[in-house]
Amino acid sequence: MFRSHNVGRDDAWEGIVIKKSRGMLDGSNMYHFVEVRLDDGESMKVRISRRLWKSIEIDDRIVKRPGADPARE
Repeated sequence: MFRSHNVGRDDAWEGIVIKKSRGMLDGSNMYHFVEVRLDDGESMKVRISRRLWKSIEIDDRIVKRPGADPARE
């Protein structure tokens, strides 16, 4: 099971992408998500930018540092 998580500016985590998804949750805007397996074994689903979503694949590592947006490592 995973936990859903809104990315905060001060959050810090890193992990491996295990699933990509997207959806029109409000009917007018497309949202892009990845499910990430963190280094401690826990999984979480986070919303990311379209640009990052298009540039990553399954098994890529992404990192979120405090004060920055998630990025491919």
